[in-house]
Amino acid sequence: MGYLTLLRQRPVLVLWLAQSLSVLGDRLYALAVMWVVYAATGSASLMGMVAVAESLPYIVLGTLGRRLVSRFSSYRALAWVDGARAAVAVALPFLWSPDARGIVLLLAGVLLLGTLGALFDPNLGALVPDLVEPERVQQITGLLDLTGRIARIAGPASIGLLLLFVSEVQLFALNGATFGVSAVVLRWLARRNATAAGPPVERPGGRARSSVRAWPVLREHPRVGLAIGLHGVALYCSAVTAIGMPALLATRYGAGAAVYGLVTAAMGIGALLGNPLASNRRSGGWLTVYCGAWAVQGAATACMGLVLDLPALLLLSLLTGSVTPATSVTLRAHLGAFAPTERLRLMSVDQTVIRTGGTAGMLLLPLLVDASPRGAFFAGGLMVTGTALGALLAATRLRRRDAALPALSTASG
Repeated sequence: MGYLTLLRQRPVLVLWLAQSLSVLGDRLYALAVMWVVYAATGSASLMGMVAVAESLPYIVLGTLGRRLVSRFSSYRALAWVDGARAAVAVALPFLWSPDARGIVLLLAGVLLLGTLGALFDPNLGALVPDLVEPERVQQITGLLDLTGRIARIAGPASIGLLLLFVSEVQLFALNGATFGVSAVVLRWLARRNATAAGPPVERPGGRARSSVRAWPVLREHPRVGLAIGLHGVALYCSAVTAIGMPALLATRYGAGAAVYGLVTAAMGIGALLGNPLASNRRSGGWLTVYCGAWAVQGAATACMGLVLDLPALLLLSLLTGSVTPATSVTLRAHLGAFAPTERLRLMSVDQTVIRTGGTAGMLLLPLLVDASPRGAFFAGGLMVTGTALGALLAATRLRRRDAALPALSTASG
């Protein structure tokens, strides 16, 4: 019922519909670009280069581009960003050719789309909480998280039907169309905000609030730093599941693509079931929930390398999916409660950390998967669980220290 109440608000409904379409387009694009590169070159290494090219701008801008990112923290500026993304995506089918020149142009397009995405994602995440009352921030965070969950299922399910009518490279143009729709909606939100609040809501040229440095904010809120660090470690280890699941199924069970589809579907169903629980969690104890969810997911991943039959693996996949929303929604909702400038910086830092961790995992962990798929699952899951419990222990000590400080001050006075 919480989602239905949110969707009765026109700005939330319009933004949700536009972002649902845009995220679905992103999933089609991600599948298409990997398939196009592999079909043209037969090289898994080049597929890895595409993934790195898409993630690299997030790492660079999140580390060095604090002021640049903050210049786009308005709906008007984000409308221009999505307009540019639409132009790049629509142009790619016309520039593509299955030769060295085409690959270079495709990589350049992926790099440019990644740069625009690095400007867009943290800013939209920082703007969304202002659409609702503070007590509904967790619900709207869960609503947008649900959009991503549905897209992860609908994207692969729809691509086969779409390919009956268009080629793989033309999926880029479809993604461009979704960016265009998003740009129109963001421009509408910018005009609506300007009309409702009066000038100056949007600053000239789309410039936004001044940026803040991350370190002082993290030093003031060390628990947030622990949560973001855990997020990076978990995304680093997630490469084990992403890369290692097909290898585990083939070597352990002699299974193929059909069973892989079942495992992926189980994770997706679990995530859909877990999303309402995560979005309607009562406030308080956010870090305990966050660390606990990662600990459970890590333990389930480790057990995937130990179980002996497919039904148990499917149950573990369902469990892994069901706790995933508790990680993403809990952290983003907590960050959404910060003041706008701090919120933007912390979301940008989180985006940088997880992109760095995910890219490093994709580059390094395949070596472990090649050596032993079962061992990779066990080691990766154990690392996530250990880090989650370590972060929870550190947070408990911080809480005890903070509780002791007033007592010491009173005694010394």
